[in-house]
Amino acid sequence: MESRNQNSTSDLIPPHGGYRKLKSFQIAQLVYDVTVRFCELYIDWRSRTHDQMVQAARSGVQNIAEGSQASGTSKKTELKLTNVARASLEELRLDYEDFLRQRGLPLWKPDYPALVRFKARQCSSLEDMRDWIEEEKRNKDRHKLTWTNTDKASVKVSEGQWVSVGSSVLAANAALSLLNLCCYLLDRQLDAQAKAFEQKGGFTERLYKKRTQARKQQ
Repeated sequence: MESRNQNSTSDLIPPHGGYRKLKSFQIAQLVYDVTVRFCELYIDWRSRTHDQMVQAARSGVQNIAEGSQASGTSKKTELKLTNVARASLEELRLDYEDFLRQRGLPLWKPDYPALVRFKARQCSSLEDMRDWIEEEKRNKDRHKLTWTNTDKASVKVSEGQWVSVGSSVLAANAALSLLNLCCYLLDRQLDAQAKAFEQKGGFTERLYKKRTQARKQQ
């Protein structure tokens, strides 16, 4: 009897909340960690951009998680929150692009050698990112490469604070690469969620079917 009730509940409220296993969540979480550190190093803490970038990154993570958790009783809410996450990360992507553009720094194409090496590394933590940046900086010095459109060695972040151009170019382009992948995955999630909602309906439809079945049995 207990087993039948569990199955009945499972039919009404399907498995949900497994967001930690979603690749989009894992990448969004890494983007959040990277963005917090990036803003600490390269964005004036007094500027609105600093807070906006951190909040956009956090919104991406939180809304993926909340959407996944809400999916058990509301596919509509899941769709809405996943779309909010996607929009937040798009805003963040524009901020990183603006950072490079406004400083005359290069936005790398997908086949840029350093970016190809970054993607092959499949970084999963902030420490992995730091190791990649240090390795690329050593490669630059060893092979006398350049990443910038200028001859400047550093860029001003705030009064009295200057940072390495090379490090900021590496970090910004790596963050953009992660964001491109995360946005792509979220687009696929949104498509899948929309199809599931169209085919299976939401909680209200399932509840109606359950009530109808119960009345028939009575």
